[in-house]
Amino acid sequence: MTAIPNVDLRDFISGDAERKKKFVGEIGSAFENIGFVALSGHFLSDELVDDLYDEIKKFFALPQQVKDLYEIEGIGGQRGYTSFGKEHAKGRKEGDLKEFWHFGQYVEDDPRLKDEYPDNVVVQELPEFNQVGKETYKMLEKTARYVLRALARHLELEETYFDQYIKNGNSILRPIHYPPITEEPKNAVRAAAHGDINLITLLMGAHGKGLQVQNREGEWIDAIAKPDQLMINVGDMLSRLSNNKLKSTIHQVVNPPKEMWGKSRYSIPFFMHPISEMPLSCLENCIDNEHPKLFNDITAGEFLHERLIELGLIGK
Repeated sequence: MTAIPNVDLRDFISGDAERKKKFVGEIGSAFENIGFVALSGHFLSDELVDDLYDEIKKFFALPQQVKDLYEIEGIGGQRGYTSFGKEHAKGRKEGDLKEFWHFGQYVEDDPRLKDEYPDNVVVQELPEFNQVGKETYKMLEKTARYVLRALARHLELEETYFDQYIKNGNSILRPIHYPPITEEPKNAVRAAAHGDINLITLLMGAHGKGLQVQNREGEWIDAIAKPDQLMINVGDMLSRLSNNKLKSTIHQVVNPPKEMWGKSRYSIPFFMHPISEMPLSCLENCIDNEHPKLFNDITAGEFLHERLIELGLIGK
């Protein structure tokens, strides 16, 4: 496969059984083969997208000493600001060439989970920042819910199988700033080759070169979405659950050509996580003689904890 397939969520929510079946087949096939799709017909308006980019550019342009006030110790970067170079890919020592912010879940009707998750961090200098972030989070979460319903059908599960696990899930919206590169990086790229931890990732801002996906032949291919599309990929949790039927594909953000070093790059992934109790035991209907069970039983919370240690965001 040398290109990222295109799908349209309006097919799935159209009420037309044939269009719905078509979408399930298209996204299922793409996620089995390369683990990525470019999705149209999502719930984000152009206005909301523009507003969020305006707000995050204002935040990352704040003086460093102001941004540092929003880097909260002791929560593994789950909310608020994470400064430049702090996160690294699994198995690497060099920090990625980025800084980022985390918006987390807005818990409804579950006091236990409200206590379990850190509070979202409020940026005092930008009165619209947190509200625009919350609205974007909700629309991406809604989009992800329908994508997972389609994948449930593809995996021969009840359509709403994932709903119980993603309601009030530990999902993260991460606006990322890749600052201008000022000197030759020492073994570092904007985001080193990695797989995502979560169920699925919805990415805003893959409209220019930078994001690359590794296909089954080991070749790196550019993943470029149209302005009205989201790039969506399978995470390790969904790969485990499906016994690797759905592929969590390795991807990276490479440094631009030297003549482009002076420009910032922004992207905004939404990492769809379930509640921590969700079992990631391989589904029985994804195991057979040709596809033996590949992974040990584990919960989503246990798996996330392991990976945050590997990424250097929390201590052992």
